[in-house]
Amino acid sequence: MNELYEKIFDAGCIKFGEFKLKSGIISPVYCDFRGLVGLPVLLKEIGEALAKRAAQIGCDRIAGIPYAGLPLGVAASLAGGIPMIYPRKEAKDYGTKKLIEGEYRAGDKVLVIDDIITDGASKIEAIAPLAEAGLVVNDVLIILDREQGGDKILAGAGYRLHCLGTLSEILDVLVDAGKVESKMRSKVAEFITQNQFA
Repeated sequence: MNELYEKIFDAGCIKFGEFKLKSGIISPVYCDFRGLVGLPVLLKEIGEALAKRAAQIGCDRIAGIPYAGLPLGVAASLAGGIPMIYPRKEAKDYGTKKLIEGEYRAGDKVLVIDDIITDGASKIEAIAPLAEAGLVVNDVLIILDREQGGDKILAGAGYRLHCLGTLSEILDVLVDAGKVESKMRSKVAEFITQNQFA
């Protein structure tokens, strides 16, 4: 995974500096995997890693969470031959008015896929229509855990979190590779400790 972590950093998916987050908090790290849609080779490699983990976890289908999780779900679906569905952010007000796109049956075991987790709220929100449709969701798989308590919040709601890597693991690799200064690793570790959601 070390090589993949470096590629993710080199692609600009993880940036260090000073960033205002959606919550208004100023963070020394910003993670954004939406740009992977323009990097097919890296997206394919991440899809293969996600598909491998999905096979270990076990599922009938995967569900990509709009919007960042959709290309990741497609990449994992293609790499692992696992059928994909996805919950819509809003119901269509025409045609079938479906809340879930793709083929499924009640009782199917679904693995939810997304890019990162901070507090877990968006994962729980996305799981709701899947559960209401009779699908069985026990697990969530992401690329990166920011280690701010999202795993505990998911666990409290009855879901297990799986990730390709944690922010600490990726930072260790980047410091060892000389891509990030150890001072930044300490700054991020302090930020994580001071900004826990659970």
